[in-house]
Amino acid sequence: MSDRLRIERFAGTASEWDDFGRSQAGWTAFHRHAWRGVVERVHSHECPFLCARNAEGLIVGILPLVRLKSALFGHFLVSMPFVSYGGPLGSDDAVQALANAAAAIGIADGVDLLELRSARALPLGLPVTHRKITVVLPLEGGPAAVFARLKSKLRNQVRRPAKEGVVYRFGAPCVDDFHTVFARHMRDLGTPAQPRAFFRAIADAFGEDAWFGCAYVGDRPIACGAGFRWANEFEITWASALREHSSLSANTGLYWEFIERAARQGLTRFNFGRCSPGSAAHKFKLQWGAEDEPLWWYHGLGSRRDATPDRESRKYAFATRLWRQLPVPVATALGPRLVRSIP
Repeated sequence: MSDRLRIERFAGTASEWDDFGRSQAGWTAFHRHAWRGVVERVHSHECPFLCARNAEGLIVGILPLVRLKSALFGHFLVSMPFVSYGGPLGSDDAVQALANAAAAIGIADGVDLLELRSARALPLGLPVTHRKITVVLPLEGGPAAVFARLKSKLRNQVRRPAKEGVVYRFGAPCVDDFHTVFARHMRDLGTPAQPRAFFRAIADAFGEDAWFGCAYVGDRPIACGAGFRWANEFEITWASALREHSSLSANTGLYWEFIERAARQGLTRFNFGRCSPGSAAHKFKLQWGAEDEPLWWYHGLGSRRDATPDRESRKYAFATRLWRQLPVPVATALGPRLVRSIP
């Protein structure tokens, strides 16, 4: 590793950070500097974003980090929490130096775990887990070609909502309707939901690169989705639907609306977002003809835990059952106080 690299807490401009990041293999929307403002503004977490500079002072590596600390869940440094990606980018020397610097911060501060979440393998000699995967659908050929590749049963499910009067809308004005469905769905799953302010902040910070969409019956939103566009890819990061309207297949129809939108914009990859292998969500994603891709989540030096909290873990089964019993307004009010500490 070069002795001439200097690791520092990034104090430059957002454009300096993003311009470097976009030039690197593995760049995603979750590496963008805008996340620092979103996380600090909504959750008040410390964001020690790190960069590596060479002898000329030029950036040769970046690592967005967020500190999450609570008595209930533990003390973590994560790149990036709440999403699947965000690990170090840059030259091999820079990636290694950044990981070592993050581990040093963790050891000095008594952090329980340093977790670096990457979409690809990194030149790091650290333990790695593939406990979560993502599922990606190629979009070559445009919307018509993608639709023709779907199985006939799925094509019928995609068409059905429109026949039942379901309509779809996209754009920042959908954020509030998105959260109405999302918060209800997460309560039904027994999981705290991110606050409405989190998604409003994302819409403000990411503009047209953050997509929000909802399916409606009349004026009532019954399914929703949100995600991010970058390079040649779109990821649907959050999706939810109201169970009482499941017979309409609005969730399936809305997924197709997102896929079609991405294909029309010339993107070549539709990322269904992370899930646990073998789960119901995993099976739903595979039915589109998509393929699994591993996530590379590295655990840093000095770690005192094997993993960050997983809301699907049996450890939280009792809390999940209890959460499902809460009235939606209560769960929506309490959720942000908990979810801010769950990476």
